[in-house]
Amino acid sequence: MPDLKGKERIDVTGFGTVKIIQDPDEFCYGVDAVILADIAARRGKAIREESRIMDLGTGSGIIPLILSHKTKAGRIYGVEVQKNSWDRAVRSAELNDLTDRLEFINCDVKDIINIRPDLKMSFDVITSNPPYTALSGGMKPESTAKMIARHETTAGLDDFIRVASELLKDHGEMFLVHRPSRLVDIFVSARKYRLEPKATRLVVPRTGEEPNIVLIHMIKNGGADLNILPPLAVHDSEGGFTSELKEAYL
Repeated sequence: MPDLKGKERIDVTGFGTVKIIQDPDEFCYGVDAVILADIAARRGKAIREESRIMDLGTGSGIIPLILSHKTKAGRIYGVEVQKNSWDRAVRSAELNDLTDRLEFINCDVKDIINIRPDLKMSFDVITSNPPYTALSGGMKPESTAKMIARHETTAGLDDFIRVASELLKDHGEMFLVHRPSRLVDIFVSARKYRLEPKATRLVVPRTGEEPNIVLIHMIKNGGADLNILPPLAVHDSEGGFTSELKEAYL
């Protein structure tokens, strides 16, 4: 059993035996991380044991932890700027006996290439659930940790996409979750850094409601051909998860 700090707790994720260390006073993962990991695992081109995956802005490591259950990828990395979150990710890997597959790096996304030049153009898949809100917009959470997780206080959206392109192999894939209001910004940056959007899917709280999340699949140096997928509803009319959302938790 790992040593817990402050108000930390060990949560069961529901993905096999995978557990995660979280601090509710800082930031806990949500459904957006789950559906991002699921779409990467399902749509990523034949993720095999020799595949390498990188998660940019990994927080406490939930996406690499889920992908360790959903894929056979031999090496899964995560980059996180907040030292406390990074430390929890490291301890979660140890808790799950995954240190041979998972590696977490404590630095700003903007600096990862300078710190680890050996990682450049070495990844098959990049995932990212970055801060959704530009620093000048939105109400600021009380917690500094939550503000950094939700607002672009360090690396911005353009930085995340640029770094993803630098880390990916030719025709490597990026899976991004964000807000629909940032779609234009995402597409502009993606084209600038040779990441071609191939599929996008809006996520709605319930069927018929306005979307609050968007999933985007991009391919480095891919051809221009965007596929608009049907919306994904999170909740059914009774307030429970839809059948498709339940499958994402398998």
